[in-house]
Amino acid sequence: MLLEDLKDYLGFAVAGNFANHLGEAGEADEFSVIKTEEKNAPKGMFPFYIKEHNSFLGTYPICEDIIETHGREKDNLQVEAEVALICDFVYENEKVIDIIPRYFSAFNDFSIRIQDGNKLSTKKNWGPNTKGISQEIIEIDNFTQKGVLSRYHIASFIKRNGIVHDYGTTSAVKSYSYFFEQLKDWMIEKLNTQEDCGPLEELTQFLKVAAKDAKGILIAAGATAYADFGKKNFVQKGDEIFVYVYDAHSHSFDDIFNDMCGMDTFLGKCSKLHQYVK
Repeated sequence: MLLEDLKDYLGFAVAGNFANHLGEAGEADEFSVIKTEEKNAPKGMFPFYIKEHNSFLGTYPICEDIIETHGREKDNLQVEAEVALICDFVYENEKVIDIIPRYFSAFNDFSIRIQDGNKLSTKKNWGPNTKGISQEIIEIDNFTQKGVLSRYHIASFIKRNGIVHDYGTTSAVKSYSYFFEQLKDWMIEKLNTQEDCGPLEELTQFLKVAAKDAKGILIAAGATAYADFGKKNFVQKGDEIFVYVYDAHSHSFDDIFNDMCGMDTFLGKCSKLHQYVK
């Protein structure tokens, strides 16, 4: 039911929220025009789905088990393993007043890697079934360092021709550059004030037309850095994608790896996304 519910949510994502990711993704040059107040701050936010928008952003891209290339393999497609925050928000007088994260899930912000000078959003939604979310959502008790999310790690893999490869570096959620209250405050500011610059767009234009009717906001918090295989290999048809967001106090990396390899492993505190590339 989550996939149907999210059709009524706004879809935004955070760019540059893990050290080294933009450089590894080949996007550092495009983002060099973006100046941040702090060296390690994320670069900005971008939309990937705005319901009924009169552009490609109006196409609902989120899926679960099958993800499609739409014939764009030559545009260099990469998995982006992330935490998705499923949030309520308060919008008054054409301003975002508050964002309230309610649940989290494993997310694949599947992306095109072509340097064409277009906005980042154009590389994030190129048709239906071009994003991935696990329907195993986990409730957020409180969005602080003391909450449940501080225990979770992100891991991602690709299985190609029967061989499993690390795709992203396994990373603690709390190792995001900005997270918890700092990320929340930063996102509220960006949604209200971000201007058109380089690969990023002015954001209030999307909120003005869609915020009033939206049930909530889905936020992809940022992609991890890539493992060696992920740096050198783009996605191909026939690949299997795995993204895990798991409680590292309850499950070991071996538990995750064994589950992916088909062993009978109980993952009681985990959000798992498993997709086949078509």
